[in-house]
Amino acid sequence: MSAETGVAVERAALAAVGSRFRLHGRAAATGLDCVGLVALALRAGGCVVAVPTGYALRGGDPVAVAAWLDRVLARRAGGDAGAAGDVLMLRTGPAQLHFAVRSARGIVHADAVLKRVVERPGPVAEPVLGCWRPAVQSGEA
Repeated sequence: MSAETGVAVERAALAAVGSRFRLHGRAAATGLDCVGLVALALRAGGCVVAVPTGYALRGGDPVAVAAWLDRVLARRAGGDAGAAGDVLMLRTGPAQLHFAVRSARGIVHADAVLKRVVERPGPVAEPVLGCWRPAVQSGEA
C-alpha cells in the first residue's frame, strides 16, 4: 500500500464518523454497516472491491471471508493490528465477525449498539482475525 492510499482510506473512514448505522448500508448519507464503511473507505483510496450483499448481522465463516479478502487485498503477515488505513477483521462475539479501518489513534467502525460510525481510540479490544492492506488495483475484484 502506498502511503497515499492508506491516508485516503483512513481519511474516508474518519469522514464517515457520525453517520448512522444501517445494516447493508453503503452511503454515509443514508447509513453504513461495517462492510459498507470499509467499502466506502477503500473506494476513496482507489481500491476496486466488489462488496458482498445479503449477509446477516451475525454469522459468517471467518475462513471463507478471509479467503475472499486475500483475493482482493494484501494480507499483513502475522495478522497484527496493522497501520492506519488497514482493514481489520475482528471477532466481536460468538459467530460474529466485524470489520474496521485502522486509524492512527485506534479503529473506525460502524457500531450497531451505538447506532453510528465511531472512532474508538486505543488498542483493539477484540481478537483480530486478520489484517489487510489496501492496494490500488486496476482490474476486477
